[in-house]
Amino acid sequence: MTKTFASTGDLGEKTITFAKLGEGAYAYTAEGDPNTGVIIGDDGVMIIDTQATPLMAQKVLARIREITDKPVKYILMSHYHAVRVLGAAAYEAEHVIASQKTYEMVVERGQQDWESEFGRFPRLFEGHESIPGLTWPTIVFDGKLTVDLGNRKVEIWSPGRGHTQGDTIAWLPEEKILYAGDLVEYGATPYTGDAHLGDWPATLQALRDLKPNKLVPGRGDALHNPEQCEEALSGTQAFITDLFDSVKEGVAKGLDLKAVFDATKAKLDPKYGDWVIYEHCMPFDVARAVDEANGLDRPKIWTAERDKEMWSSLNT
Repeated sequence: MTKTFASTGDLGEKTITFAKLGEGAYAYTAEGDPNTGVIIGDDGVMIIDTQATPLMAQKVLARIREITDKPVKYILMSHYHAVRVLGAAAYEAEHVIASQKTYEMVVERGQQDWESEFGRFPRLFEGHESIPGLTWPTIVFDGKLTVDLGNRKVEIWSPGRGHTQGDTIAWLPEEKILYAGDLVEYGATPYTGDAHLGDWPATLQALRDLKPNKLVPGRGDALHNPEQCEEALSGTQAFITDLFDSVKEGVAKGLDLKAVFDATKAKLDPKYGDWVIYEHCMPFDVARAVDEANGLDRPKIWTAERDKEMWSSLNT
């Protein structure tokens, strides 16, 4: 392989920010690493995405304990990817919430995804030996769900397929604060290895229709005004559209995966090449886009072995 595999070469410490978006609404961010959302009500705390290991989650919990001693009552899985959810045990939450389609992903590919992502992101899995096992939801819902944290209602909604089949957002309607998970990125490359690219733009429009004033993306800084929110929504949508259009063009010409990857990367490099984890994501993104362009609706399961075989074939 001519390039370091995925993010195995990314070992430097990141600067952590614990940003306040409103009273009791926070975002834990770290220079493009996976974000964690925090919502505090009179009765307790909700965590949106937990970090990859209980040890990494303790860093989030330490920030929370600087501002409240209320118990963590709920964890919301914005979707299933191991790097987002395997730190859940640290919070000792009463309930873990997930959409039905996210639950189905845990059942279908939970262990394989864990092994895959552990190989891709060694730095994010610090303390991996502290993971007790897969994170299983205790509350599974379809459509919409409202959770009362005590004088604070959180609307939970699956707006449509995009980053995965089960993407779920948290919405504070009074403040118009959106916790979008990996449906929206800001200055970071969307990962589309388990995506539904054809559906994603419509799902983004559903989020846009909420008219958020503030937004916590899956990766990137917390956003504090409507203009920044639209910038993140538009940027994510542009990447998805550019990626899929280029791949569909290559597939229509009968090009093989390597040729489609080279052509697509050449087109996208000037516009997106400086985004966080761009080099990491592109092989996985193009591989999934080729499958979808060829009519495969359900993404293939990524395994540690498949990851490296694909990476080697595209980066030699």
